[in-house]
Amino acid sequence: MTNTKQADEQKQNPGQLNSVQLNIVTLVNMERATATGSLNDAMFMMDNSVGGTGQGTRQLETVCKQGQVINWIIRPIDMERRIDGTWPPMPKINNIVVLDTETGDEEDVAERKLFTELKIYGMPDRMRSPYTPVYYYWAGTVLSTARPGVYKYRLVVELERENSKDKLYLNTIDHPSIRVLEV
Repeated sequence: MTNTKQADEQKQNPGQLNSVQLNIVTLVNMERATATGSLNDAMFMMDNSVGGTGQGTRQLETVCKQGQVINWIIRPIDMERRIDGTWPPMPKINNIVVLDTETGDEEDVAERKLFTELKIYGMPDRMRSPYTPVYYYWAGTVLSTARPGVYKYRLVVELERENSKDKLYLNTIDHPSIRVLEV
């Protein structure tokens, strides 16, 4: 093994999870999603887990451990205050649906609970500050009794439409997943 490879492995702390809490960040191109009525090519996911795959895609696999807190954060790609003083439309996670991995049907909802929901968090748009980012997020704790394995899930995303009070509800088609490791 070369010295460079050994140094890289030491820096990355192989086998060690890097955070007590994990953040799964979803960026949404609001203009594209509302125009097409789809999250395809309009949604990008990243996380701070070690060993996960699919960074920057809709097929993100987040590695976590039993009992770990996960924060699902969602925000638009463009979230700067506009010249006229208004804010761009905001996305919001309306629900997170864990899919049944045992049946093999990716659209079946899991019968067992995977995490304890800590509910939706976020701030109304009128409270935004030009100095503080505002976004919506869900938080939950992976159950300590969750079986190790890969769990796919579907995000139900609520999108505001530009210059309208109408809401658009979209589901992720390419399912992201959580890989639960045994503690």
